[in-house]
Amino acid sequence: MTATPPQKPLKTWSYLSGNRRRPSEYEVVSVGLHYHTINKDNPWELDPDIPMAQWYRKYRNESPLTHGDWDLFRDPDEMIYRTYNILQDGQENYVNGLFDQFNERGYDEMLEAEWVGILAQTYTPLRYLFHALQMGSAYIHQMAPASTISNCATYATADHLRWLTHTAYRTRELAQTYPNHGFGEREREIWEGEECWQGFRELLERALIAWDWAESFTAFMLVVKPAIEETVLFQVGDLARSRGDTLLGLLTQAQMRDAERHRRWSTALVQMALEKDANKVIFDAWLDKWVPLAEAGVEQFCAVFGEEGAAMAEKAKLAAAKFRANIGLQ
Repeated sequence: MTATPPQKPLKTWSYLSGNRRRPSEYEVVSVGLHYHTINKDNPWELDPDIPMAQWYRKYRNESPLTHGDWDLFRDPDEMIYRTYNILQDGQENYVNGLFDQFNERGYDEMLEAEWVGILAQTYTPLRYLFHALQMGSAYIHQMAPASTISNCATYATADHLRWLTHTAYRTRELAQTYPNHGFGEREREIWEGEECWQGFRELLERALIAWDWAESFTAFMLVVKPAIEETVLFQVGDLARSRGDTLLGLLTQAQMRDAERHRRWSTALVQMALEKDANKVIFDAWLDKWVPLAEAGVEQFCAVFGEEGAAMAEKAKLAAAKFRANIGLQ
C-alpha cells in the first residue's frame, strides 16, 4: 500500500488560492461568503420545499439577469466593515459638528417663515422616504447572489439609516423652535396625504414589491435612488442655500457623498452584467417600467416649489438619465 504524501498547506483560503498574488484584506473578508449559493436547488440545506427555499430559487436563482459567476464582482471602493466604520465615523463627526455649531448660533430662529413652512411640507417627511430606501437596499443585501454585492447593499442600508436619523434630528430641532408648525407630529399625515409626495410614495411602494433580486437592484439603485438624490439632495439642497438655509445645503451635500459611493458599485455591477449581451435587453425592459414612475414622482414633488420647481424637475431628470447613460443604459 502506497502512503499518501502530505499535502502542502495552503497560504490562503482555498477559493482564493488560484490568485497569483497575495489576496487583499478586502478579498479575504468579502469574497465567497454565501453558503446558500452552493446548492442552487436547496439554498438553505433544509427541506427544499420550504417557502424560503422556493423564494430564493424563484427570485434569485431564476432571475432573468444572469452571469457565469457573480462572485467575480468587486466593489470598486473595496469597502469592508472596518473601513466603513472609520469612514462614516468621520462623516458623522462632521454632521454632528454641523448640528452643534448651527444650534449654538440660534440658527433655526433666523430661518425665513416661508421656508420653515416648506421644510414642514417637503423636508421632515423625508424620514419615511429614507426608511423605504433602507428597506429596499436591505432586500438587495438579503437576495444578492454574491457576498461582495450583499456587502455593498449592507453599507447602503446603513447609510440610508444615517440619512433617516439626520432628518429625525433636524425634525426635533425645528420642533423645539417652531412648536406650532407640526414638526414631529404631522409628517405621516403629509407623507400619506400631500400631493407632492404621492408620486414618490407610489414609486417606493411598487419598488418594495419587486421581488426579483436584479429587478429590485435596477429599480432602487438605477432609478429610485438617482431620482430622489438628484431631486431631494441636490436640487432641494441648492434651493436651501439660496433661501439662507446653509445647514440643509451642507447636510444634503454630505449625504451625496454616500450616494456617489452607491453609484460607483452599482455602475461596476451593471458593467459586469453587460458583459453578457442578453442582459442589456432585460435592463432596458425594467427601465421602461420604472423610469416613467420615477420621473412622475420628481415632477409631482418639484411642483410644490412653483415656478422654480419645473426647472428643478428637469435638472433632476436629466442628471438621473445621464447617470444611466454613462454606464451604457438608456
